[in-house]
Amino acid sequence: MLDTYKSFDQSVFLFLNGLHCPIFDIVMYWGTNTSTWVPLYFLLLYYLFRKYRWQTIWIILFCILMIVSSDQLSNFFKDWVARPRPTHAGIPGIHTLHGYLGGQFGFYSAHASTNLAIAIFMIILLGNPFPYFSILLLGWAFFMAYTRIYLGVHYPGDILAGWVAGGVIGWVFGQLCGWFVRIPENKN
Repeated sequence: MLDTYKSFDQSVFLFLNGLHCPIFDIVMYWGTNTSTWVPLYFLLLYYLFRKYRWQTIWIILFCILMIVSSDQLSNFFKDWVARPRPTHAGIPGIHTLHGYLGGQFGFYSAHASTNLAIAIFMIILLGNPFPYFSILLLGWAFFMAYTRIYLGVHYPGDILAGWVAGGVIGWVFGQLCGWFVRIPENKN
C-alpha cells in the first residue's frame, strides 16, 4: 500500500514538475521567495490596523507564534519521517532552477503549511474587507504550494500534508486570537 502511494505521488509530481517553460521558471522562482510577498504582508497589516487599531500588536504576536509553530512542526516531521525530497531521491528528469535542491528531507512542506495558516488566520480575523479577499488569499497559498512542486523540492503528498497542518494551525490560532482580541462586529 505504501509503495503504491509513493509511486502515485512520484508520478503526479513528475507530471506537475514537468509543466515548465521559461516564463514560468521566472514566475515560480520569484514567487516562492517570501520577500516577494512583502507588499501583500503590508496590505494585510493595513487591513488589520484599520479593523483592530492598537490590538493589531496582539494579532502580530499571535501571527508570529503561529508561523514559528507551523515552521517548527514541519521541521519536526521532516526529521521524524525522514522522507528524502525529490531532488535528493535520485529521480531522473526533475526540473530545478538555479541549482536549488532544498534540504535533505521534505515531508511535509513548511511553505504549504505556513502560507495556508496565514491565509486561514487572516480570513478569520479580517473577514472580507473587499470582494474576493478569501479567494485571493487561498489562491496565493495554493500558488505558493505549487511553486514547491515546480521547483522540484516537494511531492504533492508533502503539499497536501502541509495544507492539512497549516489549515489546522491557522484555524486554531485564528480562533484563539479572535477570542483574545474580540473581533469587532460589522467592521470590515
